[in-house]
Amino acid sequence: MDNMKVCVIGLGYIGLPTAALISSHNIDVIGVDISQQIVDTINQGNIHIVEPGLAEVVKTVVATGKLKAAITPEQADVYVIAVPTPFKENHEPNLDYVFAAAKNIAPYVKAGDLIILESTSPVSTTEQMKTVLEKANTSLANEVVHYAFCPERVLPGKIMEELVANSRVVGGLTKEAGAKAKAFYKQFVEGEVFETTTRTAELCKLVENSFRDVNIAFANELSLICHEENVDVFELIEMANKHPRVNILTPGVGVGGHCIAVDPWFIIKKNPEQSELIRTGRTVNLKKTNWVVEQIIESIENFKAKNNASPKIACLGIAFKPNIDDLRESPALEICEKLVNKGYNINVVEPNIDKHEKFNLISLEEAKDSADLMILLVGHKAFKTLKPQPNLIDFCGALK
Repeated sequence: MDNMKVCVIGLGYIGLPTAALISSHNIDVIGVDISQQIVDTINQGNIHIVEPGLAEVVKTVVATGKLKAAITPEQADVYVIAVPTPFKENHEPNLDYVFAAAKNIAPYVKAGDLIILESTSPVSTTEQMKTVLEKANTSLANEVVHYAFCPERVLPGKIMEELVANSRVVGGLTKEAGAKAKAFYKQFVEGEVFETTTRTAELCKLVENSFRDVNIAFANELSLICHEENVDVFELIEMANKHPRVNILTPGVGVGGHCIAVDPWFIIKKNPEQSELIRTGRTVNLKKTNWVVEQIIESIENFKAKNNASPKIACLGIAFKPNIDDLRESPALEICEKLVNKGYNINVVEPNIDKHEKFNLISLEEAKDSADLMILLVGHKAFKTLKPQPNLIDFCGALK
């Protein structure tokens, strides 16, 4: 793949790190996004998201000219589609961004090109994408264009290292497409790259996150049981995990992010009768978020009854997991929104963002000085300095 050019569609939490990594291997990359502000930010050598190690790489590859950002695609040899796949109503997968990306690149695609979908998608989406692209550019129907699916499997906060170190699963619509996709990734992935079919690769991504969702649900269900039995769930799990074949996860306030909280629904909606356990796991994790809201309200009302005044409340953390700025599907964010909707005044401490349109952001020091109730929702490292105290309620085990 000498003198190859790569076009990455979508410069978000996955697309930008991927574009930066590829271009750091002396490959010309054009990154495409619908936001002019994002395009301008990247072309200035800056980034618009929080991700350790990303800023340095982007600054370097933009300076060397290997990475450029634009609103519209350019002709390339490899197209990597990394756009969002959110929900419509009733948890129906919304593939509009994927199909829009396919239409946008269609005029530029030529025979022999490789098109890789990385966006988490229901089974058969790659096949549908091919159909959309060929309808948008009918001349491609009689040409050999290679289509593949390769889901990301990285952890926010460690994306730059895991893009390199983690193994990848690549599914090709043909064996030749799978082989080409594998060869492409092996240029910058040190982990193993495994070939399979597109449908297996698509389902593999959904299964990985559904597995984690079900296991988190078990931990969250234990936390509800322990509350009723007056048992410390974190101590219980520590004791149970001393068994050589037991590894229970840590309960929290729910499950967030655009992976674990979303991917199970892609299976449930397409295979409703065969996914009872997966649906139950989702239900338990959603229930845990609502339960936390109820517990907070109970603490607030108890304070009111005891002090004849409303408490000053500080909620600590609204990201979907520790040490990142990503608020997508965040249960902590949902908890804060529900408290506000019920008429409670709250301040928010979120060290990873500078402002929020709905909440008044304060510093941790200000919260410690002024709050009557501090609600610990996300175990950010900035909160590890806190000591257990009567007015601090820890729902995520950050202080254990």
